[in-house]
Amino acid sequence: MKKDQGFGRRDFLKGAVVGGAAAATVNLPASAQAQQPAATAAPAAEGYSFLNLDEAAFVEALVDHMVPADELTPKGTDIGINIYIDRALAGAWGKGERLYMQGPWKTGAPSQGYQLPLTPAQLYRAGIEATNAHCRKAYNKSFDRLSEQQREEVLVALSTGKVSFDNGPPARVFWTTVYQTVMEGMFSDPIHGGNRDKAGWKLIGFPGAIAVHRDNVAKYRDKKFPNDPVSIADMS
Repeated sequence: MKKDQGFGRRDFLKGAVVGGAAAATVNLPASAQAQQPAATAAPAAEGYSFLNLDEAAFVEALVDHMVPADELTPKGTDIGINIYIDRALAGAWGKGERLYMQGPWKTGAPSQGYQLPLTPAQLYRAGIEATNAHCRKAYNKSFDRLSEQQREEVLVALSTGKVSFDNGPPARVFWTTVYQTVMEGMFSDPIHGGNRDKAGWKLIGFPGAIAVHRDNVAKYRDKKFPNDPVSIADMS
C-alpha cells in the first residue's frame, strides 16, 4: 500500500466524511472584477460534454493523483471520477440553475454559502486556467505535466491558502469545489458516471442505495457486510 502523504488515500477518505460540512463553511472572499468567467471553450476531448482538451488533461491528472491505483481501488480515471465531474459541470449544477445569481457580489460569511458571480462550471473553468498559469510560472509546465511531487505541492498550496490567483477566482473556493466533486465522483451512485464498478462503495463497505439495508445495521455492526453493493441501475 502506498504511504499516506499529503493527499493520500486515508486522508482522502477522512475528508469524505467531513468534506461536505467543510465545503459549506468556507469563507468566500471575492471581488467580482477578479472573478469574471473565462472565455467559453467548446468541448474538444472525445467523450466529454464540457471539458476541452486542456481542462480534461488537468482533471484526469488531478483525479489520478488524488485517487492513485493500488490494492484498494483502480486510479481515478478508471473509476470514472473525471466523467462524473464533466457531467456535473455540463448539467444543471454546473450551470448554477439552483443558485441565486443576481448579486450583490460581496464577501460573505461562512454561514451564507456560495457568494461568487460565477456558476460552478465557470468557477471550475477559470480555476483550472488560473492553476495552470500558476504551474507554468512556478514549474514552467501545466499541471498535467508536473511530477507527482510537484502536483502534491500545488494541491497542498491550494488547500492551505498558500496560493492566490492574480487573475482568477479565489483559490480556496476553487479547491473546495474541486475536492467536493472528486469525493462525489468517488462515492456517488455509478449512474452518474463515477464510482465505476462501485469501487468507492466497496472500499468503504457501503451496501448501496436501497433502504432495506436498514435492517442489517445492527446485525452487521462492526462487521464486514457480506453482499455486493446495490446501485440504482441494479434496481431498474
